[in-house]
Amino acid sequence: MTNEERDVKRLTIRGTVQKIGYRVWVEREALSLGLKGWVRNRSDGSVEVMIAGPLETVAAMIERCWKGPPLAKVESIDVEAATTLDLGYRRPGEAFSLLPTQ
Repeated sequence: MTNEERDVKRLTIRGTVQKIGYRVWVEREALSLGLKGWVRNRSDGSVEVMIAGPLETVAAMIERCWKGPPLAKVESIDVEAATTLDLGYRRPGEAFSLLPTQ
């Protein structure tokens, strides 16, 4: 068992981030880093991401989100502290879930 510190963050990503595969890209990147969480489009055109994992890994994922997939043009990322309760939207048995638009 490790004593490394864990972090949970909610990201709101704005720009050209819908209808270009951004959610699928987030899921793939998060799983490759061993993060838990979920991603969904928001009706306002943003993408919402909940990620949890080691501090350094969460920070690395946030940096990756600035680039995104090839067609993405990220204008801003709002980062908020969250809790493990916020991970509850994941589908049972999934480490990381793609959720429907809200």
